[in-house]
Order: sequence, then C-alpha cells, then structure tokens
Amino acid sequence: MKAVLGILIVTAGIILLEAPYLLERKLKKELCVFSILLTFGATISILMALGIQLPNPQDMITVVYKPLGDWIFGILQ
Repeated sequence: MKAVLGILIVTAGIILLEAPYLLERKLKKELCVFSILLTFGATISILMALGIQLPNPQDMITVVYKPLGDWIFGILQ
C-alpha cells in the first residue's frame, strides 16, 4: 500500500506542476493527451505495485503477425 500511495503522490505532483502551464496557455488538446497518458501510466504502475500480472504486449503482436510470417515463409520456400 505504501507503493500505491507513493505513486498517487508522485502523480498528484506531476499534475500540480504540468496542468497549470497547459491551462494557462489554453492547450486543451495537449492537456487531454497528458491526462490520458498520465492516467494510463499511473494505473499500470499501481497494478504492478499490487502484484497483478499484466499481459505482455509482445504476445498479442505475435498472435497477429505469426500467421502472416508463416504464410510469407511458405511462399518463399
């Protein structure tokens, strides 16, 4: 739980440092992207701190491209 609290404190600090700059300059699109990426990163960090097993993105890429690679190698042989 200490790790989760630390992640939340760091996330809040990042928001306090970056959000006023973006709001002051009326960079709404950048603020939206910043918020999405920060939320995504904080969520993944919290899940990892809690010991929850996350899927490896490479596994999904392998599932998608392996049949294509096998087909291409079959044609070239």
